[in-house]
Amino acid sequence: MIEQSGTTPVRDSIVDAARALTVATGWDGVRMGAVAGAAGVSRQTVYNEFGSKAGLAEALARREVDTFVGDVRAALLAHGADVRAGAYAAIAHTLTTAAENPLVKAILSSARGGSDELLPYLTTRAEVVLTEASGALIDWAGDHLPGADQAALAFAADTTVRLVVSHIVLPRTPIDQTATTLADLAVHLFSAAVRPPH
Repeated sequence: MIEQSGTTPVRDSIVDAARALTVATGWDGVRMGAVAGAAGVSRQTVYNEFGSKAGLAEALARREVDTFVGDVRAALLAHGADVRAGAYAAIAHTLTTAAENPLVKAILSSARGGSDELLPYLTTRAEVVLTEASGALIDWAGDHLPGADQAALAFAADTTVRLVVSHIVLPRTPIDQTATTLADLAVHLFSAAVRPPH
């Protein structure tokens, strides 16, 4: 799991402000004074909470990962025992989020380049977030596919996650079409993990 750190309304508001400024201008253009102003706190308060711009980047990256993985779990669980609907919802959410959120896309695709100094904080989480996303799929499928072979289940989850990421990096078709096709494939992979009755 991603290491959790204590949050307070002040910390949350500062991270919210930093995120908004990052999406609008890129991390290179974010200044601690601007973050403080957007959050309605003093510049010293920002430094007191995070120590440095690097500390703020760390908190922002952690927030993006935690939110993303939490949303994937919620999308899966919202459909109960309907495995295909859950798979479609989680895949469509991931594809849509990556298309709309440059921070999440950087995490999932391990995008590097340019001078954006925030990227190392995001891309170092790529393996962690993919592992957590696979774990969410394994937990969810395990609940709805009793008797499934655990190794096959892990393979199905890992393969599904890797395929979704490949479509984030190089999208070929509209999100709905991609999500439909990948959900069908995920159902096939997860169904194959169920042991035949003896």
